This record gives sequence, C-alpha cells and structure tokens, in this order.
Amino acid sequence: MRFLTAISIIIIGFFVSPITHAAQVTNIESAPERVRPLLPGLDAPQLTLRNKDNKSVNLNNLYADNKATVIVVYRGGWCPYCSRQLAGIQKIEAQIAGYGAKIIAVSPDSPAALAKSKIDSPNYQLLSDSKLALAQALGVAYFLDEKTAKAYRDRMGVNFVDLDGQSKVALPVPAVFVVDKKGLVQFQYTNPNYKVRLDESVLLAAVKAASIL
Repeated sequence: MRFLTAISIIIIGFFVSPITHAAQVTNIESAPERVRPLLPGLDAPQLTLRNKDNKSVNLNNLYADNKATVIVVYRGGWCPYCSRQLAGIQKIEAQIAGYGAKIIAVSPDSPAALAKSKIDSPNYQLLSDSKLALAQALGVAYFLDEKTAKAYRDRMGVNFVDLDGQSKVALPVPAVFVVDKKGLVQFQYTNPNYKVRLDESVLLAAVKAASIL
C-alpha cells in the first residue's frame, strides 16, 4: 500500500495554462488555516527561481551574498492586498538595504507577468514560483475550495497552477521570512487571512536583528 501511495504522489502533477509546467505535489494543505510554515532556526529552501527576465536566481547565493534576505511570498500581481504590501515594502527598501539586506518577492506569476511590474531595483526584485516549489518548501501552499477557485478564474481571469487540469487550485498563503547569511530562517510571519499583512516596522526590526548575527 505504501508503494502504491508513493507512486500515486509521483505521477500527480501541476499544469499552468497555456504553458504546461509539471510539478510534484509534496506539501500542499487543504486550507490556508492548515499550512505549516517553516519555523525560525530551520534551513531556508535552496532553490533556483526565475526573475522577470526569465533568468535563473539561486536563493542559496542570495543568502550567502547578503547579511539578510527578505522573502515576501504573495499571491500574485492581480491581488490588491499584495500590491499594497509590495508598495509598502518598496517605501522601506532603502532602510532594508542599509542593513545589508535584499528583498525578493515571490509569487506564482510567470516571468512575463512579473515584467509588467514597476518594481525594478537591485535590492528588491520579483521572482516567479510558477510550480509552487518554494511555497511548498516554505510550508505555505494550500488548495482553494472549488467555489473560490471558480470565482477567481471566472471573475478575475487569472491562471493558476492546477492539479491534473481539474478545478483544484493551489496558492500560497501570504508570508514573510527573514533569512540570515548562513541560510537559516530568523523570522517568519504567516497569516491565513490574506487581507492582513505584516507591518513594515516589524519587518525592519526583524531585518536589523538578522543582519547582525
């Protein structure tokens, strides 16, 4: 039975319309309240993502090259709450850079979608997690219920990562992680209520603390 279960997990994949992306389902919860974010003291994921120019960005290199790295996980450029959060962080970008830290904001948006953003800075960049690999590794990915998934698709016209081409849709719970130079998570904030975001003053304090370790 365990063997059959393992095989079932391996063959289940994700598809993004109109381009197909195969991604393994390893850690996606059934609801936002059930996610289990990576805790402080644990190793941050060492993955490679794509920027708006579709170029590879290795997270492990970012950790090592900066005193601290801020990972902002957001739902996508279509989300007004996410847009406000990104704009708020943009206002304190210089202060965060002053601590020797850099910001990466990660969403399921494709590199092409990221290219439409006005955020363009060596200290603050947007990255694509179209396969939800980072969201799963951080423990913040979840499946939307069928009603919500249909509303998002029909009313907002947004493409999401699908399970087997069905109506089951996965998104990340908005979250913020601060990772130190050694690649360890020093701070984590996750809220199942996507309308509530981390205050910028708290983020600054977390970055300051992580940058002096």
